[in-house]
Amino acid sequence: MNPDDPLLALLVCPLDKGRLALLTDEEALYNPRLRLSYPILDGIPQLLPSSGRKVDTDAHERYLAQLKASAA
Repeated sequence: MNPDDPLLALLVCPLDKGRLALLTDEEALYNPRLRLSYPILDGIPQLLPSSGRKVDTDAHERYLAQLKASAA
């Protein structure tokens, strides 16, 4: 999955229905509101609620910095 993929605009978190951000280095979709990371396996986002992995504070800050840098 790449940042220009039109599918990315349609994908939402299964828990809060909010937008997800693509973390290309991690091969994951990230919900910064709930601090959940959803893996992308073989190009397929795993968006079951049970697939979300809780992210600690250090990883959350790192992900936010990555997202801010990629938006610039």
